[in-house]
Amino acid sequence: MSTLQRTAGTAQLSAIGFFERYLTVWVGLCIIAGIFLGQWLPAVFEAIGALEVAQVNLPVGVLIWIMIIPMLIKIDFGAMGQVAGHWRGIGVTLFVNWLVKPFSMALLGWIFVRHLFAGWLPADQLDSYVAGLILLAAAPCTAMVFVWSQLCKGDPYFTLSQVALNDAIMVVAFAPVVALLLGLSSITVPWDTLITSVALYIVVPVLIAQVIRKTLLARGEATYKRVVGALGPYSITALLATLVLLFGFQGNAIVEQPLIILLLAVPILIQVLVNSGLAYLLNRKLGVAHCVAGPSALIGASNFFELAVATAISLFGFQSGAALATVVGVLIEVPVMLFVVGVVNRSQRWYESH
Repeated sequence: MSTLQRTAGTAQLSAIGFFERYLTVWVGLCIIAGIFLGQWLPAVFEAIGALEVAQVNLPVGVLIWIMIIPMLIKIDFGAMGQVAGHWRGIGVTLFVNWLVKPFSMALLGWIFVRHLFAGWLPADQLDSYVAGLILLAAAPCTAMVFVWSQLCKGDPYFTLSQVALNDAIMVVAFAPVVALLLGLSSITVPWDTLITSVALYIVVPVLIAQVIRKTLLARGEATYKRVVGALGPYSITALLATLVLLFGFQGNAIVEQPLIILLLAVPILIQVLVNSGLAYLLNRKLGVAHCVAGPSALIGASNFFELAVATAISLFGFQSGAALATVVGVLIEVPVMLFVVGVVNRSQRWYESH
């Protein structure tokens, strides 16, 4: 490897913070810690689980806000005006995000959870696992996409406008899409809880984040960057704390059947690879620039797992298969997306030869 290649590789790695770079390791440690603590201190976890208002767990609600708001502060909804300049890439991403990904995941859940893997999974949790997979696929990724886009030299304006557009669509489309697919899967939809979750985990955080964003920018770009950078570790730490709670409640099921994690990872992995490949090829077919096709493929495949985890907890509870399925998405998100980034970068010459 040349000095230039080593330097480029180091620059790419530095784009991801310490916590983000080793997120899979931290998630693994949280799984171990959560299982151990859940077995050691069951009364504590039961008490935490009982702190609910309108089926929303208060401690987790606070943690979810700490997770989401720092990410949403980075979103400039003024970038929506740039959508027209990237209409083909935007169109491909929207097609994959909203018309392919949720429905393909519902199909994969039906194939793998209800049929191929049904004999190895708890029968009373099959519906819940499928619901968790659907929740995971119905929420397009937001802040982490900026990291993936930077690593594949993506157009930052396209990435910003696409993420802003996806967030705007999520406010109105997430609940109907989830409700439709849960209904098709013969799962009862608690509309009041679902709408409450959308309000709590999308609408309200977006409003708070935009107020904070405007306040920080009014004090100068340097202040904005410093505060956003300082908030990053809190967001990841809140995610990890939520995972400890989740696995504390899921401990018995995992100890008894550790194969569950691996089995649930299969449809998630297939979904990421198929949807990223589809978005990448469609962009190439339409003559979209590589710097747009890369982030389009990554946005089309990755998931807003913080929202999925939060909604799964609100709808089905800590101990549900749905909550566990969304957490598995967190576990494999980083290594799989880094793999997709590598494929996008290595295939640039082939992509541009079209």
